This record gives sequence, C-alpha cells and structure tokens, in this order.
Amino acid sequence: MERRTGPATNWAAFVTAESELARTVEERFGAHTHHILATLRKDGSPRTSGLEVRFLNGELWLGMMQDSLKALDLRRDPRFALQANPGSDTDMGGGDVRVSGRAIEVADPETKALYTREVEPPEPFHLFRTELTEVVRTYVEDEKYLVVQVWKPGEPVRTVKRT
Repeated sequence: MERRTGPATNWAAFVTAESELARTVEERFGAHTHHILATLRKDGSPRTSGLEVRFLNGELWLGMMQDSLKALDLRRDPRFALQANPGSDTDMGGGDVRVSGRAIEVADPETKALYTREVEPPEPFHLFRTELTEVVRTYVEDEKYLVVQVWKPGEPVRTVKRT
C-alpha cells in the first residue's frame, strides 16, 4: 500500500517555482557533508540517521549503504524528513532548513551509473530520488524576528514572522 502525503514534485520543479529559496536550501546542505534523515521504522516510530545528499541533474538524491536500516525503512515506507546539518556555530548562517517528501528507489543501471560519475558510493548501494512535499526554512531576522518560510508543491512560499 502506497502512502500519499499530498502533491509532490522533484527538485528541478522546486528550483523553477522558488529559485531563491532553493538556492538557500542548497547552500545550507552544501555547507556540511553530513545531515540528518528521519525515516519510519516497521513499528511506525521514527529513526534518525546520518546521511550525505547530492543535488544532481535536477534531483535531490539520497544514497546509502546496501541493506542499511534507513534504506530498508524507505523501501517499506517512502516518507522521509531531511534536516541540513546546522553546524557548530551559533548564528546558523542561512538558517535551519528541512525537506520532507517521499524517497523513490532507483534500480535502473544507467541512472545509477550517472550518479556514480559524480559520487563514489560504497558498492553495492541503494539510490533514492526524492519527491518533495514540503520545504521549510527557519531563520532569525534583525535579531528579533523568527521567520519561517514554508513551500509546498503548487503553492507560493508562505512566510510567518514571530517576535
């Protein structure tokens, strides 16, 4: 049974719809190598794991070791949340960013070969492309406002400022 979480789109469509926010999200993920992936265990409880991500050919890719628990989780239930590593400094630079959606495993040898031209994963490995259902950026503005930007497919960015 496939669980749907609402409309989804790939990274390229997000970039087209909201290029400025997409650029900021890519910069935050690019600032560090390792990030946090949340998946769902068999019993429905959350599992968090470290993960490297790649933005290649209009897609956000998740690569992982063969038969890792996070890969098995995604095969069973493709829903995920991914949070960029905030780093060790206290100012958070471009803010905190999170991406949610579904991870779709790619078994096609040609697609995997294209991926391995840019990345040297351990062999064998699982490769997932993402379908985004939400992108969130949270940051502090003028040292007094907490700003939350939320994007969902087919909708403009919604911005909320709190004091």
